[in-house]
Amino acid sequence: MPSTTATNKTLSATAAPRPTQTRETVSASDAVFFGIVNGLELQKFVPAQRLVELDLAEQFGVGRNSVREALQRLAAEGIVVLHRHRGAAIRSLSMQETLDVLEVAERMTGLLARAAARGAAASGLKAILIDSLKALKAADAISDAAAFTSARRRFYRCLLDMGGNRELQRLFPTIQMPIVYAQHRLPALQKLRLRDYTKIATSVRAGREEDAESAGAAHVQHVRQEIVSRAN
Repeated sequence: MPSTTATNKTLSATAAPRPTQTRETVSASDAVFFGIVNGLELQKFVPAQRLVELDLAEQFGVGRNSVREALQRLAAEGIVVLHRHRGAAIRSLSMQETLDVLEVAERMTGLLARAAARGAAASGLKAILIDSLKALKAADAISDAAAFTSARRRFYRCLLDMGGNRELQRLFPTIQMPIVYAQHRLPALQKLRLRDYTKIATSVRAGREEDAESAGAAHVQHVRQEIVSRAN
């Protein structure tokens, strides 16, 4: 089973919750990269927003070379679009592209939950999963969006560690969910997440693989339903 450090490095791709970084492990490029990805969920950045190198350098306290490196990484992962004469901008998804992302996310989240349920007993991480769920509930109770986002990252990191599937750890973070959530502001999203994460955690802790997979897939289905209903 990979160490937490290894998993955190894997999570440097885009879609999954980002790892909490220490000052020793964060480069200047990392600061911009993670700042933009996490900022999408906190509504500090929005799809189609133009990204100005000088502004980002000042905002994150880094040099422009570090900004350029971060933007290249973000472009490679589909978060940012680089225009030849207009600079960089946060990617914007069409409705069909959004549905395509959700189709992939549904399968992958189900697989993630199944793998976590399969490895839960041997992983020794059940207490961490419980703690992350408690943190989610506490953040929701005081409407602290930043704390909820941090706890959500811990929740997903724990599931990935429980499963111990290196290929899943590599692929799961690349799903473009940060853009989906940034583009489709769902008032009910936090409550929806809390409800669905509780169901996922219950099945995972019990080692019920099929139930866990169904709960993971259902979570993304609920997100899709919210998005489609608001679009109609």
